[in-house]
Amino acid sequence: MALSLFVGQSISPSWYVQKVSLDKANEENVQRAIPADDSLLWASQGSSSQTVPTEEPEWVRVDQEDGTFEIFSLTPRKHWGYWSFLPAVMAVALCFVTREPITALTGGILAGALLMHQYDVAGDVLIPALATRSGAGILVLYLWFLGGIMGIWSRNGAALAFAELMTRRFVRGPVTARLVAWFLGVLFFQGGTLSTVLVGTTVRPVADKEKISHEELSYIVDSTASPIAILIPFNAWAFYLQGLIFVSGAGFLATETDRIRFFITSVPLSFYAMLAVLFTLLLCFDKLPFLGAGMREAIRRSRETGQLDRPGAQPMLARELETSDPPEGYRPSVWEFFVPLGLIVGVALGTAFWFGSPDVHSAFGIALLVAFGVTLARGMSLEDAVGGLTNGLKGVVYGSVVLLLAVIIGSISRNAGGGIYLMDVFAGELPFWMLPVLFQVLTMFIAFSTGTSFGTFAVALPLVMPLAWATALSLGMEHPVLYLSICFAAVINGSVYGDQCSPISDTTVLSSMATGCDLMDHVRTQIGPATIAAVLAGIGWTAAVFLAL
Repeated sequence: MALSLFVGQSISPSWYVQKVSLDKANEENVQRAIPADDSLLWASQGSSSQTVPTEEPEWVRVDQEDGTFEIFSLTPRKHWGYWSFLPAVMAVALCFVTREPITALTGGILAGALLMHQYDVAGDVLIPALATRSGAGILVLYLWFLGGIMGIWSRNGAALAFAELMTRRFVRGPVTARLVAWFLGVLFFQGGTLSTVLVGTTVRPVADKEKISHEELSYIVDSTASPIAILIPFNAWAFYLQGLIFVSGAGFLATETDRIRFFITSVPLSFYAMLAVLFTLLLCFDKLPFLGAGMREAIRRSRETGQLDRPGAQPMLARELETSDPPEGYRPSVWEFFVPLGLIVGVALGTAFWFGSPDVHSAFGIALLVAFGVTLARGMSLEDAVGGLTNGLKGVVYGSVVLLLAVIIGSISRNAGGGIYLMDVFAGELPFWMLPVLFQVLTMFIAFSTGTSFGTFAVALPLVMPLAWATALSLGMEHPVLYLSICFAAVINGSVYGDQCSPISDTTVLSSMATGCDLMDHVRTQIGPATIAAVLAGIGWTAAVFLAL
């Protein structure tokens, strides 16, 4: 804290004007653009300085001699050099040292507030975060809707009925129980929060019955969420990423359709995502050779003693939600599990098809109302049903607080500008064969420090894509598009690794929360196999680079 206060008082932030090529076929970009001669930021773009003429972003039109024009966005971003990572480093370090995420994340938030002169932490940081769409969304979705559904399932016995059905019909032991989790992770390929929550809450009752440790289950859930979304890109990821990969002069990226096609053709180069999904499959069959001591101990403990968490662990899910307690005379039905689950999947996929992105809040909200109504219709008293609902809310309070704090520290880390600083420092003259691995390492570090892959995409891709394309053209590569695809794959896969392994990532917290695992136990047992997959992927991209020559 003292160091953060000292740095904030003694070091002034530097400004970096980020330049991004925009699609000139987009009418909105053209209408907002001003001539380069009228721009206040044009002369400052591409280099760090102590001041900028304006802190507002600009859209700039640059006319060419041949009568064509280019459109760029110029966005001033500030950073404190390598000190920008101080809040994230403090939060992550405290997570590993204390194994208590609330105090660790709070410490990182306070460090960031002191660094950026936000001394009224409640007024300048916490309350504005709660007032944002993402902050309110966490409270509504994960505290009310998710907690409510899990409480209803615990009270009416639906989760236990589902576990007994799966055990009776499909599951024959730990291997098949883990395969169910893996298969659902692949099936729910929308990625991110939807996948982790659905797979975790669906499989946990079955996995608990088969003595699958929560460390194992959370690793399978987390490692088949975002990685599978890269490999099966028929989701919101493709539409988000295509807006970040426009490169001036690259005709094959001219339209939205072209950029989505480029994303899809780059899928075979997503080596980390492939290995991450493969490693979880090998774990299902007990064939993963490099589990790490923590995971091996978790497997031994759960199989021999039935303890799903290590002694002294702090699971993200209250113990009450891991058991079933139907009132006397109430007969549980497996349909009370299937109907709400089907509504979640159906509404999410339906809204994704019709509107371009899944409406997760509506999906869970409708499912909760139906689950509550069906339980009442089948004869449970209103008092018992509400009791289950409130127990569910209480059961996820701890996880929701951790998730909210993780989102706040991630926002602070992004505002501190560490990602911009790294890309500014390292995006210079380097051997062409080093660029993919450099981009991978940088995005791994940025995503791990900020807890977000989407935020890392937004920082890295507008800088990486033009640099990679210019490098390919300057060297006269025979296959420049292949080289660009390799660099693109390194960025998105590196970002996914950092997000997946970070203790301040929302998907990491949700994977722990949905499976009832201790957050830091999940992080420590997952990071080993994930890092081996990342190293092998880096070797693969380095070798593939020479095919582009």
